[in-house]
Order: sequence, then structure tokens, then C-alpha cells
Amino acid sequence: MTTLDISAVKAFVLAAELQSFTRAADALGTTQSAVSLRLRRLEEQLGRRLLERTPRSVRLSAEGVAFLDAARDLIATHDRAIGAFEAEPRRLLIGLSHQLVGTELPALLRRMRDLDPHLHLELRIAGTGELMRAYEDGALDAVLVLRPDDRRKQGRPAFTEDFSWFAAAGWLPQAGQPLPLATQGPECRVRCAAVRALDKASIAWSEVFVGKGAAVLGAAASAGFAVSVLSVRAAPAGTVDVSAALSLPPIPRQDVMLYSALNDHRSRDALRTLVLAFQRTR
Repeated sequence: MTTLDISAVKAFVLAAELQSFTRAADALGTTQSAVSLRLRRLEEQLGRRLLERTPRSVRLSAEGVAFLDAARDLIATHDRAIGAFEAEPRRLLIGLSHQLVGTELPALLRRMRDLDPHLHLELRIAGTGELMRAYEDGALDAVLVLRPDDRRKQGRPAFTEDFSWFAAAGWLPQAGQPLPLATQGPECRVRCAAVRALDKASIAWSEVFVGKGAAVLGAAASAGFAVSVLSVRAAPAGTVDVSAALSLPPIPRQDVMLYSALNDHRSRDALRTLVLAFQRTR
């Protein structure tokens, strides 16, 4: 009977979902070569090629597709067994940038619950400045935010977020009128990057809606109120990227940083799962 290495199975699932050995290695806290070695050993154990590798991409083979759901079930069962002895509740206070949170929030929270059923989570969603002040005052255990202007603050890069222009499907601006925008107001770094790009491209614009959070801006876009500047990952159903259709300039990618001083393994695992959940929903 073949006994599978659970760390190798985890490496396979992450590489398959993130479509990258590098991102899988980051999620596991190891190196790309270590992930590659684990996967090669797993394929040797199974006698199947699970992943097709090219210099630029990683994708599932037919055998990998067949194995993926069973691999996920194996990891979930393993994690539940390990967590059976950690019945003591663990409370975490986490801040998330409202630029990052959209309709995928239930999926993010589900992954946190599945990791640690005894985790008590207090979530605060706000702007980067407000969350960083709360973190520095000790009111939050960790924050996941767009990179603050003060780059001296100690944090680690979590991932990069792509932003673009979204509107309701079939929406068109009025001819001869400035482009109507829905933004988070002048203090928002993404809004500043967006209007700079419009000004550089000599595209007239008018801010007709101001709201806080990707969910609010997504609602404005879905309603046909204006074009919203949103994270590509957080854009709601019913909206489409109108960059090409309206010849709008690209918006620079934004670094997302994780700040935390927690060192216990349950907290580290919970934060790693949170970051990984964001990466999986991109």
C-alpha cells in the first residue's frame, strides 16, 4: 500500500490552484526547488504525471485533474485530525483594506473556518491609514493592506493586486461628456493613480460617486452609475472590464503587505491561510 507524503500532496494542490511553483513555495514558506522535489516524488509514488510544466506556466494533466479533489479531501481530513487537540479558542483581530474585499469574502472566511474551527475572528475593514494606526496602537493583531506610503514600516509582501476600470455590462458613456467615475475619494491611492493616468492620456473625467469599499464601488458600477476603479479579483458579477472598449489607460499594480508580530503557530497558520485564500480567488 502506498503511503502519501502529506506535504507533497499540499504542494501539489497549491501548485495546481495557484498555477505557479513560486507562489506555492511562498504559501508553504519554502523554496521553489523544494516544491518541485516534493511534486516529483509524489508523481513517482503514484506513477502518474500530475502537472504539465512549461517555463511560463503550470497546468494540470488529465491525471492531475482526476487526483485534485481527492488530494483536497486528504488535506482537509489531515488538518481536522491535527486540529482535534487544539480545542482551546484562539482570538484574532485582523484588519483588511476595503480595497481588497468584494463578493468573495464568504469564500475567504470559509477557508479560515476550515483551517481552525476554534478560531474566533474579529474582522475590521477600513482604509490603509486607519488600519495601520489601529495596528500600531495595538488594537489589531495583523493587517493586510495596500503598501503604505511609509515604506520603513516592517511588513512583508503578500501579493500584488491588479486594478482596472469596471462598468455594468453594455454600459456606455454619454458622447461628449467627461467620463463619470465612482471612487473612494481624494485620499485613496488607487483613485490618485487612476486620475493621473486619465490626465496623462488627456481623458476628461468627473467624479460623480464617492463611496468606501470595493463592495460599494462595485454596486455603483453594477447600477450603471459610473465607471468604478476596482480590484480585478473583487469586481462583482454583472460588471465587465471596460479598459479596452473605452480605450482607458492601465492602472499600476498595487503591492499588498501583511503586518503582524504574532509568532505562535496557530496565528501564523491562520494568517498564511488568509493570504493564500486571497491568492486563490485572484
